[in-house]
Amino acid sequence: MINRSLAFAKHHTPSSLRVAVRWTMLEARNVRSRLSVPVVARCEYDNVYHCTVRKTASQWVKALLSDPVVYRYSGLLPFDQRVHRRRYPDAIPPGRVASSLFISYKRFSTIPKPENYRAFFIMRDPRDIVVSSYFSLRSSHTPMGDILQHRKILQEIPFKEGMLHVISHLKERGLFASLRSWVAAPSAETFRLFQYEDLIGERQLDEVEKLMRHCGIPIPRSDLTALLDRHSFSRMRKDSGEAGPVSHYRKGKAGDWRNHFDDDIYEAFVAATGDLVELCGYAARDQPLRAPGD
Repeated sequence: MINRSLAFAKHHTPSSLRVAVRWTMLEARNVRSRLSVPVVARCEYDNVYHCTVRKTASQWVKALLSDPVVYRYSGLLPFDQRVHRRRYPDAIPPGRVASSLFISYKRFSTIPKPENYRAFFIMRDPRDIVVSSYFSLRSSHTPMGDILQHRKILQEIPFKEGMLHVISHLKERGLFASLRSWVAAPSAETFRLFQYEDLIGERQLDEVEKLMRHCGIPIPRSDLTALLDRHSFSRMRKDSGEAGPVSHYRKGKAGDWRNHFDDDIYEAFVAATGDLVELCGYAARDQPLRAPGD
């Protein structure tokens, strides 16, 4: 009951007030970390940047990076671009893990950065992004920006028309273009691409360990296992007070798009994205899904 009440309050609190509360909570957490968490290892990089597009478990990754164990093994404190009211291309203060940056590679390149930094970008099958976006916009996402406008539309039209609306909306918002910009970016030692499907799959521990290692954060495997347990999807879903098909932490299953795309939806998707699926390395419509990590 308490969780549901908190979820209701979250969905009916003005965005500006939510941001102010999050800023206060984040800064209080950072102070507690500085005072009570001993740093046993220092990251060799001054900053770490978590870049992505929406519907790629960004809140989950942010929760991982904000956990005190990351500070313990890196000395880097969490930094939330939106909560700290920074606008691109403002520089991120040194000694921070910036998460989540919803920006294109080109825009990321304009941000002033220290000489020693690491960045990573998390991608997801764009077809699953469409499905996840539909259910999020229609039912579960906290009202902010133009979400209520799209929610009203999606709740008044049939599912198929709603999916077409979401595809058009994501194209207009530049999500597909942003995803393409990172996948097509020149290879560099400073950033690495990770797939959502690998990070939540059966080899999750190995994949998250690779991510942390890329970021110069040497978390021992036992502590990393505990970290993933603390922030498991099932626990986050329970703690959010949401349940059922409208939960913001929905099933997130790779390949779920096959249960929702018909010929017309797929045609509209291809028209909006071109060869993006193949460019990202995902199976074409007539091919079987690859196993995560392949």
